[in-house]
Amino acid sequence: MNQGKYVFAQITEFLPRRVFDRIVESHHGNKYVRSFTCWNQMLCMVFGQLTARDSMRDLMLSLEAHRPKYYHLGFGTTVSRRNLGTANEKRSYRIFEEFAYVLIDEARKSCYRDDFEIDLEGNVYALDSTTIDLCLSVFWWAEFRKAKGGIKLHTLYDVRTSVPSFLLISKASLHDVNVLDVIVYEAGSFYVMDKAYIDFARLFKIHLQKAFFVTRAKENMRFRRMYSMAADRTNGVKYDQIGRLEGHYSKKDYPEKLRRIKYYDNESQREFVFLTNNTDLDANEIALLYKKRWEVELFFKWMKQHLRIKSFWGTTINAVKIQIYCAIIAYCLVAIIGNKLRSRRRIYEILQILSISLLDKTPVREILTDYDYKDVKELSFKQLKINGF
Repeated sequence: MNQGKYVFAQITEFLPRRVFDRIVESHHGNKYVRSFTCWNQMLCMVFGQLTARDSMRDLMLSLEAHRPKYYHLGFGTTVSRRNLGTANEKRSYRIFEEFAYVLIDEARKSCYRDDFEIDLEGNVYALDSTTIDLCLSVFWWAEFRKAKGGIKLHTLYDVRTSVPSFLLISKASLHDVNVLDVIVYEAGSFYVMDKAYIDFARLFKIHLQKAFFVTRAKENMRFRRMYSMAADRTNGVKYDQIGRLEGHYSKKDYPEKLRRIKYYDNESQREFVFLTNNTDLDANEIALLYKKRWEVELFFKWMKQHLRIKSFWGTTINAVKIQIYCAIIAYCLVAIIGNKLRSRRRIYEILQILSISLLDKTPVREILTDYDYKDVKELSFKQLKINGF
């Protein structure tokens, strides 16, 4: 089936083309378009992400070197810096946003792991944000400070699947806690966040949705202990308490009971005070859940190192959002390919292999096969001698 096809053409077959076309039609994305469609635009952007192009000029130079292959790669008949730049500026970023969420759902279903350390019925999400610095003289709309621009990428990261389930791109000046107003919470799931997200009125909304949160308490939090729960103090738990908030506004915003856990981590040699509305899990399991928050930090670091979300190929807010969502599309595509082909390689390894193999005509399953080169039985000197060598 893949004989004679380029690797890039093989991996793009994993993208649901009909779903994308329906999204484009709903947004009139191909209106007045003659040749360079939204599909061609997305494939060019994904190609740039997978090959780690640093700029629009860099992307176009790499594409122009393979002009006779445009049709077979899915780029259409012509690709130029002008039509790609105009498309990124004029066509709605919501086309790529909606398609990114389609791939996110597919990646989460295909990459789900049931070998989590804690036996939980719901999912575990880590919530955090990262700031992407921009030059204010070029990206004039990204006001952050007097001489500095930037945007903020808010991410709800699914720990079980290693795939982000929710993304929001905002101005860098937007406080993190505001993103709690737009998240749709799942009953029985855990939302792990740092203390920047503490707003008791918003946390109480999570509680009313029958979901659970795990966060760190602020030092000035006023808390009245009602009783203590049994805790194994040999594993780092200092205390495990049930109580209520004190203070007029805090008590009004969160009128129910809360659980406060003080935990000493031997690895970092630090004490942490956790706050949660879950009373069923063991205190050490709550501490382990909060430790999983670090995975969203690793995701941000991985994205900034291996995909292009720091240097942008357009200057408008629409072009920036299209590039970020195409980076998410590329990430989910790699995750789906690795799972469907049953590759034992990590996403980073698959991305590195694809980056230098996109224009080969080798079956993609073959290039992603993980050979164990160490499992080679060398013949001894005597065996070689017996065989006449």
